[in-house]
Amino acid sequence: MKLIYLDEILSTHTYIKEYIKTNINKNNICFYTFNQTNGIGSQDNKWQGKDGNLFFSFKINLENLPKDLPLQSASIYFSYILCELLQNKYSKVYLKWPNDFYIGNNKIGGTITNKINDYLLCGIGLNIIKNDDFDGILDIKINKEELLKKYFCLLENYPSWKQIFSKYKLEFHRSKNYNININNSKISLKDAILNEDGSLNINNKKVYSLR
Repeated sequence: MKLIYLDEILSTHTYIKEYIKTNINKNNICFYTFNQTNGIGSQDNKWQGKDGNLFFSFKINLENLPKDLPLQSASIYFSYILCELLQNKYSKVYLKWPNDFYIGNNKIGGTITNKINDYLLCGIGLNIIKNDDFDGILDIKINKEELLKKYFCLLENYPSWKQIFSKYKLEFHRSKNYNININNSKISLKDAILNEDGSLNINNKKVYSLR
């Protein structure tokens, strides 16, 4: 994965979307910044990021992804790999289904994924310092660039969906304390059942995690 640092930027995710329009190649690439001023969250939300936090977006060719990865659950896959990396550094972070990083009851970051042509795009934001949009910040000290390198080192080994999901489902019960937005309505996860493909059964309906 080629890592490219950007100084202050509106959004790494918007940037990479524009980049692939004019750069047609199969090289996996990541753009990252510590100062994002107009980020994109899930559900078309905006994410204002203060200088000092970590924001990165990357593209991966679909042919490089694990064969058993359900694309609709890519947010869980990419998020949990980072979550586990932070947990191994003794952070208390966990993943709220399907794409939010939490410590205690406070959101500290999130993930967004998009499939465009033969690529999967993934954008991740993590609060290292106080952000007015969220109450929480990461509970450990990290070197942001070192964290990125370790993350992509893990990612490029392409662990299978089965490997990642088998660990994520052990902590899914923590998501049951929250609601999610479905068609602009708040739905409780209290009675949600997690399926093997990362989707949920809620009120006898199947809900996918694509964000």
